[in-house]
Amino acid sequence: MNRKYRNAAILLAFGVVAVILPTFLIKAEIIDEYTAQILTLAGINAIIAMSLNLISGICGQLALGHAGFMAIGAYTAAVFTMKAGVPMPAAIISAGFVSAMFGFIIGFPTLKLSGDYLAIVTLGFGEIIRVVMTNLKGITGGAAGLKGVPNFTKDILAQPTVSFAIVTGTLVLVLAALTNFLNSSYGRAIISIREDPIAASSNGIPVFRYKMMAFTISAFIAGIAGGLYAFFFGYLNPTMFTFLKSVDFLIIVVLGGMGSITGTIIASYVLTYLQELLRFLKDYRLVIYPLILILIMLFRPKGLLGRAEFSFVALFDRIRKPKEVRK
Repeated sequence: MNRKYRNAAILLAFGVVAVILPTFLIKAEIIDEYTAQILTLAGINAIIAMSLNLISGICGQLALGHAGFMAIGAYTAAVFTMKAGVPMPAAIISAGFVSAMFGFIIGFPTLKLSGDYLAIVTLGFGEIIRVVMTNLKGITGGAAGLKGVPNFTKDILAQPTVSFAIVTGTLVLVLAALTNFLNSSYGRAIISIREDPIAASSNGIPVFRYKMMAFTISAFIAGIAGGLYAFFFGYLNPTMFTFLKSVDFLIIVVLGGMGSITGTIIASYVLTYLQELLRFLKDYRLVIYPLILILIMLFRPKGLLGRAEFSFVALFDRIRKPKEVRK
């Protein structure tokens, strides 16, 4: 078999297993409902953290307002479904496009900046979005929040299973699309901008255009995550999308490794579960959790994977190798 198709088949098989096996375990109640909800939330966090990693870790532009794009996606999906009767899949995709539109509008003037200036502007954008959502009472419900957002399924017993399957399936699709994009000429150009924008420009790469591309795609993915977030919780409130939410996603990216997509996914699941694991400590959790992060950064400053990627193809070859040796 052609190596290209073989590798694609291996990745497809791993993706299918990652969705179907845990879904079956949840349906069989081997994985309880509480754990299933944590895994689903971790999947949503992984999607938006990947979007942030695209612009901050891979393109090298520090952004601190991704909670704003998530909020746009969440409210867009919820309002389209509740008030316009748009089906959930179409509402989630629409949420991505609306967020991408705002990403393009915001990115056009701000991406001419860099470093701290870009971070400050994106931070301001995130806060502006939150304030706007608070004051649009007729559409977003204002400070009281938007209640009655449809869940993935009306059947309460099937909710954990369906939610996990949809979120994890979306995560696998986003991972596949983002990996292929980064391996393309466009992705390589974006990586070259991170390494040295002056050298990239001198070699004929339109730096601003590729920054805009990365930022718009990043906003699109964040909007998709926001739509999933809305249908998972069934309730939206502007306080769910504060600056601290953006910081949480940045922590995930840094812990996983700036520039590592698979590292971001691993860090999302680790940190999401860690937060729940330490919940019994109540207020002391606010001390223990940062302390753990500080220790990780001291002993592993590049993050869990640095800029490396976990390879499912290499894992498959390693599993098969002992069998080939025995032959």
